[in-house]
Amino acid sequence: MFRRKLTALDYHNPGDFDCTDETQYRNCVVWLEDQKIRHYKIEDRGNLRNVPSSDWPAAYQKYLQDLSCPFGAQEKQESVDWLLGLAVRYEYGDNVDKYKNCEPLAASGNSDKTVDPLLNLDSSSPDFKAGVTALVNILKIQRHDDYLVMLKAIRILIQEKLSPEAISRASQSTEGIPVALDKHTLGFDTGDATLNEAAKILRLLHIEELRELQTRINEAIVAVQAIIANPKTDYRLGKVGR
Repeated sequence: MFRRKLTALDYHNPGDFDCTDETQYRNCVVWLEDQKIRHYKIEDRGNLRNVPSSDWPAAYQKYLQDLSCPFGAQEKQESVDWLLGLAVRYEYGDNVDKYKNCEPLAASGNSDKTVDPLLNLDSSSPDFKAGVTALVNILKIQRHDDYLVMLKAIRILIQEKLSPEAISRASQSTEGIPVALDKHTLGFDTGDATLNEAAKILRLLHIEELRELQTRINEAIVAVQAIIANPKTDYRLGKVGR
């Protein structure tokens, strides 16, 4: 599951690493800290290096918290995958000159063809599942049994909230249209002119919220219609539908 990252980090047995083996798992974490991440000073790594200790899980949990890891010690696959990704990033940062001149994979083949990075994507791969789970936890997205559905939700969130265009739109201040309150009828009288003005403002804000809600409902209806449109007919059953 982690072979490619371990290989990139020159781990001694990347192909034989078993995350479910507690000893291998702990030794790998210690190796990452000692050789690649180096978050702690050498003298502060004692608890983490004490692999046989029953207190190691607590030391590991503290280590993850100190690194601001979004996963806990109980989430073994996710946390070690996150540590491997961090180690790869540090490895690149320490050897920028070594890696910046590497030839891209796309250049090694036909330069006229665009390489699709998702062409060989295996949705059943443990690496894929761990990566999607990590993103879902970071972005606080609801989990789903289908990892492709979660990936689609991640894409939608990034496009709508985190893309440069979305950030630019969010940073722009929207000025409202001036409204003459004296031209709007409240429909009732509170007995206080100030309260009447406040009630008119609240009514106008409520109407605006209803319009926004109706727009979202219309968008949802369109999305559902796109899914259920063009139903297939099975004449043998005498029914219309998928």
